[in-house]
Amino acid sequence: MKIHMGADHRGAEVLVHLRDILTDSGHEITLVKPREYGTCDYPDMAYPVAVEVANGSADRGILICGTGIGMSIAANKVDGIRAAVVHDEISADMSRRHNNANILCLPADLLGTSVVAKIVETWLETGFDGGRHSRRVNKVHAIERGIDPASISDTPNEQDVSVA
Repeated sequence: MKIHMGADHRGAEVLVHLRDILTDSGHEITLVKPREYGTCDYPDMAYPVAVEVANGSADRGILICGTGIGMSIAANKVDGIRAAVVHDEISADMSRRHNNANILCLPADLLGTSVVAKIVETWLETGFDGGRHSRRVNKVHAIERGIDPASISDTPNEQDVSVA
């Protein structure tokens, strides 16, 4: 799987650790990382990862900052992105199965590297359930287009949803 990853200065160490694990597992990894010294702004890291996932150059994205929140907010501004802040394996599973999340946002300051590795493994191995969840994801896409999601049919139309 092609995975684009990015981190701000607070997530840089976790980023490198995950890169090594994912590369060893056979994934193709591209990094957007902060300068070696000093701070950087999370939107500067989130944007290029989100664009690559949205345009299909990457299958999925992983973003890491202190809490995961800033990365999620920034990434979700890109049309077609469904970035989820995840703190455990259950939310990793649900973000994929129900929301078809295509970017995983992780909190470097709140979780140890072994927990992060298990979360990433779960997230990468979990597929999208489709069905009624497709309708809901389609409604999120409607919001991106400025359309009231309540106006979207209750009939799932899986053709409108990217299930990558």
